[in-house]
Amino acid sequence: MTWISKITTAFGILLLADACYSAYEHSVLQTHRAASLSSLAASHNAPSSSLPIDITIETIVATFIVCLGIVLGTSNLRPIQWRVWAGKIEREGEAGFLNNNGEVEKDYVGNPFRLLESRPGFVDIRKQRKEFAEWVKNK
Repeated sequence: MTWISKITTAFGILLLADACYSAYEHSVLQTHRAASLSSLAASHNAPSSSLPIDITIETIVATFIVCLGIVLGTSNLRPIQWRVWAGKIEREGEAGFLNNNGEVEKDYVGNPFRLLESRPGFVDIRKQRKEFAEWVKNK
């Protein structure tokens, strides 16, 4: 994560914590108000317990800011098709997988077809049989 995404996420979490605390304080205030009104009046009319619009807006904005910070901190998406991914590795090598700090990304493993390219070719059984027969004759 870059420092911009970390700051954005931290700011969003701080706003979200403030909105949660404000909602808690509002609910506590509503219960105290309801308790004091019920002791004063014989008929109990429950006051509305919906949150004020500023707390609701703060919660929504904080959630969007946290999501924005998380999205800014994610790495680049990889191609879905394996051949496209392998083609990029073949063309660009490590240079195509540098992060913002100039370091090679952790998930870079090199050429995914390296194992297939380094395996031995097909074995010529007839040639080996012929060589073995000549070796036996010479002994």
